[in-house]
Amino acid sequence: MTRRILTVVTNVDRYDADPDHPTGLWLSELTHAWDAFASRGFEQTLVSPAGGRSPLEPRSLRFPSYDRSARAWREDPARMALLESTAAPDQIDSTDYDAIYFTGGRAVMFDFPGSTGLQRLTREIFESGGVVGAVCHGYCGLLETTLSDGTPLVAGRRITGFSWREEVLARVDRLVPYDVEQRMKDRGALYSKALLPFASYALVDGRLVTGQNPGSAKETAARVADLL
Repeated sequence: MTRRILTVVTNVDRYDADPDHPTGLWLSELTHAWDAFASRGFEQTLVSPAGGRSPLEPRSLRFPSYDRSARAWREDPARMALLESTAAPDQIDSTDYDAIYFTGGRAVMFDFPGSTGLQRLTREIFESGGVVGAVCHGYCGLLETTLSDGTPLVAGRRITGFSWREEVLARVDRLVPYDVEQRMKDRGALYSKALLPFASYALVDGRLVTGQNPGSAKETAARVADLL
């Protein structure tokens, strides 16, 4: 049976703290997952909090993140067109999917957490036995998701994602709206990270898979694919 994956991307293209500072989807975090899932024959659908266009993060279009995978996507008009017409959550039936996978880019800090549609899809997929995955800032999409009994999805579960130390080293700590690492801990998540910033690091806790940063995208996607 063909597995189907719902991949989540952002709609945001500017920081609230500095509207002149662009942001968006971290392209390689999408493409590495897309390539990994396609190689297994999985079907994939793009969804975003509002539906429609998903802009690209300019920083993701630079070395080393702008690698062969990201470049191939950007040079393919058909694939770029997918980012112009993503589905909205209310257009998606969760029973059609075996996994939901949250991509990153700091833009997701603004529109992932408050999306009740994404929360619903995540809860339904997870509680029906599906896999939930997130890479880098993508774990912002899990911050407000609760299970049917009202407990946070992440409570008591081993999780990783972009660390506050990495925000500081990237010199964006004054632009981002909050410290997601701390918010995860506040919700009872068992957060951990690699000893070295920006090194690949991924965790699997049952059917929850998370990766720390852009360098973890391939490992995170591979672990999701293995579970499926």
